[in-house]
Amino acid sequence: MQTALTELAELFATTTARITPEQLDRPTPCTDFTVRQLLAHLGGVLPDSERAAHKLPRPAAPAAALTEPVAVGESARRAAAAWQVPSALDGDTLFGPGEMPAGFAAAVTLQELALHGWDLARAAGVDYVPGEAAAETVLAVVEQLAERARANGSYGPALPAPADSAAFERALAASGRNPGWAA
Repeated sequence: MQTALTELAELFATTTARITPEQLDRPTPCTDFTVRQLLAHLGGVLPDSERAAHKLPRPAAPAAALTEPVAVGESARRAAAAWQVPSALDGDTLFGPGEMPAGFAAAVTLQELALHGWDLARAAGVDYVPGEAAAETVLAVVEQLAERARANGSYGPALPAPADSAAFERALAASGRNPGWAA
């Protein structure tokens, strides 16, 4: 998982660096978010993930979410680097809604980078192609999280994917995303 996190963070940061101001109000495949709104979402989640990997306490007042595309991309790199620390996956940590196993928090971060990175890329009209090993990890994580994510509204109903589809396309479909979505 840690190798996939690093690869996805780099791909994510490369994608966000290509987002222009004119693209910020475009829709994304994640129907609840425009590009700007999705960057703000991730600009809160990724610093929280970095903090969770280091097992630091939550600040008394939450920091303002990052919104500038390059800053959000750099936050992805920092979060992925934090999960590389050998003890990062051990025990429990505070992340998102509360305390959870650290490995689960890392898995949530991985799917955020993979799925929302793809959402941003599609909205911006750029490629987002993880390597096969990372894509297989994403598929396993999406399948692990799918039931819970559908229950809380994070994923839509699973879409059919041909059996010979690439792992990342199957992960997108399993999360309720149409791999052929275009802005």
